[in-house]
Amino acid sequence: MKNSWKDSIYLQREELARILREPLAQLAGHCAPAWGDGGALDAILAAHFDGIPHCSFLYCVGIDGVQICNNVGQDGIEPGYLGRDRSQRPYMKEAVPVWGFLLSDAYIGLNRHRPSLTALQIVSRDSQSLGYLGADFDLRNLPVTSALYEEPGYWRQVKGDPAIRGTVFQQCRVESPMDGNLEQALSILEELLTQRGVFQCQIHFSSSQATIWTVDDPFRYRILDADALSDPDICLLYPPRPYPADAAIPPGDINRILGTMQALRLTDPTFYLRMASINIFNGLVSVTFSCDGSHYMSHVEFLMRDTSFWF
Repeated sequence: MKNSWKDSIYLQREELARILREPLAQLAGHCAPAWGDGGALDAILAAHFDGIPHCSFLYCVGIDGVQICNNVGQDGIEPGYLGRDRSQRPYMKEAVPVWGFLLSDAYIGLNRHRPSLTALQIVSRDSQSLGYLGADFDLRNLPVTSALYEEPGYWRQVKGDPAIRGTVFQQCRVESPMDGNLEQALSILEELLTQRGVFQCQIHFSSSQATIWTVDDPFRYRILDADALSDPDICLLYPPRPYPADAAIPPGDINRILGTMQALRLTDPTFYLRMASINIFNGLVSVTFSCDGSHYMSHVEFLMRDTSFWF
């Protein structure tokens, strides 16, 4: 089973903590004898800055969260931070574990307004906690140590605009230009998906358009309006391509998926399909209805459900 995005974040943070914990513990040991002497702490942090991987800034704060030395960065000591109150920053409000090391949740930094996180290491002397060694990290500088996150294939439902949901019984589907020519439009999209290198397609039934992505030019999308979706000549613009061997959706299922979408669009005048998408590589189908609710699921699960399930 694929990891959820939260599981993937946990694995990434676990690896970062493994990389950072020991160097920060060693540096905290160097800081303890000089605690209370801001100048000496500045010098210690500057001397050991390169030993903390991927770090943006180092500093020391008391138990009360007030900084007792300056910031130290790649360019050396940065004056003006002595006495800065960090007690209200997100990382200072998290409980430091009993082993004395905390890798904070990510937050938006005050100065650069970029995603950041902070590691805190307790500084102790004679079994007494003196304060914390802080290390700030810009997420842009941190290595990605986990595998690239993949969207899980289980069913997900996302509720939409409450204003739309609240008035769903006061509306009725109005036939769009695509509706009047839906069978031909879906046949064109089937040709593009199975024979012409299109791997992702978003179909906007109500506004009579489709957005497509091709394997030949995957970073740019193309829009097919109602005219294009009513003219089979549009297929001539996209050269024939073999159906990808690593696609998760078999080519024979594309017709069935589009046919099910057609039924969901036309069966009920109140609850009807507004938008849908297909991605042949991750095998997912999404559908968004007139109540503005969206569903994301594997194509296998989608094909298992007939119209009676949805309505």
